[in-house]
Amino acid sequence: MPLAITPALPAGALSSAPQPVVPVGGGELLLRPWEAADAPVLEAAFRDEAIRRWHMRHVTSPAEARERIAASHRSWQEERDAEWAIARADGGEVLGRAGLRRMDLVHGEAECAYWVLPQARGTGVAPRALAALAAWALDEAGFHRLELAHSTANEPSCRVAAKCGFTLEGTRRSAHRQPDGWHDMHLHARIQGDC
Repeated sequence: MPLAITPALPAGALSSAPQPVVPVGGGELLLRPWEAADAPVLEAAFRDEAIRRWHMRHVTSPAEARERIAASHRSWQEERDAEWAIARADGGEVLGRAGLRRMDLVHGEAECAYWVLPQARGTGVAPRALAALAAWALDEAGFHRLELAHSTANEPSCRVAAKCGFTLEGTRRSAHRQPDGWHDMHLHARIQGDC
């Protein structure tokens, strides 16, 4: 059945080109596609209690880390998700992850996700990476709306969302199941034209 609307992003708008490297404000960081050599960092990240607490899927072995990286490349080609490593621009260490999940090209929507390794927390890495991701998605790629959801108990994530101009739109009650039970989720969003 044909669509009654023109898709916000036509099929192939993303996958027709390699996944970009996105500069992060300040110049010392960038978002780059995950590389096979990053597998040990990815596996180690999921040994961190804070990352494990807020994510339902964990990487528990080198093989799983390699597969997750390979899957991130397939997801870009299929225009479903996009995953980046937050890395030092000088080619140095990986500090975290930023991504767009559940990309809906017809409606121009995606959900932002991120985490930062312990050594980079409290240094502004998360808000700078999220701001760069949002700018790329809204201003360059052509998405219309970005959402960001986090447990109401995850106050640091709420602060990052607010710093990056994601308006709190409400609370989704008992919307996400974690190992410790059901969590209410804050829903934040940014749309094209927001400051």
